[in-house]
Amino acid sequence: MTIHVAPDEAPGPSAVMHIPHSSRIVPDDVRRTFVLSDAALEQELLRLTDLYTDELFSLDPLAAVSVMFGVSRFVVDPERFIDDALEPMAARGMGAVYTATTDGAPLRASLNASQRAELLARFYTPHHAALEAATASVLDATGQCLILDGHSFPTEPLPCDLNQDRPRPEICIGTDPFHTPSALATEAANGFAACGLDVAIDRPYSGALVPARWYRRDDRVSVTGPRSWVHLL
Repeated sequence: MTIHVAPDEAPGPSAVMHIPHSSRIVPDDVRRTFVLSDAALEQELLRLTDLYTDELFSLDPLAAVSVMFGVSRFVVDPERFIDDALEPMAARGMGAVYTATTDGAPLRASLNASQRAELLARFYTPHHAALEAATASVLDATGQCLILDGHSFPTEPLPCDLNQDRPRPEICIGTDPFHTPSALATEAANGFAACGLDVAIDRPYSGALVPARWYRRDDRVSVTGPRSWVHLL
C-alpha cells in the first residue's frame, strides 16, 4: 500500500542552517569609514570571508531553513557578543564591530558609541531577529530545532587567531557544552571522518551560535558548528 501525504501534511524543516560569514558586501557608506586601501580591504576580505559556505552548506529547504547574513563581517560580525566584556576577540579589536584588521592595523577612522549602536541596529539586530524567527518556527512545528552554524577557515592561522596550533584539521566541529549533545558531536565527526577527512572537535575554533532567547536556557535547541578547511591562502 502506498501512502500519499498531502502537501499541507508534509513534515516541515527540522533544522536551521546559519551562514554568517559568506558575504563580501560592504555598503558604500560603511566603506567610507574604513582607512584601508582597496587592495588592503580585498586582502582582509580574502582572509576573513568564509568562502563557499553558501554552496557547501546549501540544504534542501524542506530539511532546513537557511539564514544568511547579507553583508561582510567587516560591517558587523553577527557571531560576536554585543557586550565586549563577554567577547574574547574584542581585545583584538574584533568584537561585534571591528576596529582592527587581522594583523592589528586600524580598520576604521573612528568609532564612537553612537556609530557602533547605529551599525548594530542596522545590521546585527535584524539578522538575529531573523535567526530567532527561523528557530522559533522550527520549534513550534517540531518541538525541537537543530542549528547548523556553517563556516570555513584558513589552512594557516591568522595573526588574530587565538589558536595558533599547526597543523590544522580539515574539518572542525564546533560545540556548545549546553546545546551540543555528545552524541551529536560524535556523529558529525564520524560522518566526516568516514569520508577520509581529518576531523577535530573545537579545534582550532570552538563554539557555535545559539540565539540569545534560548542560549543556555532551552535544550530543545541543539547546535553544531561544522567548519571546513577550504579557505586557502
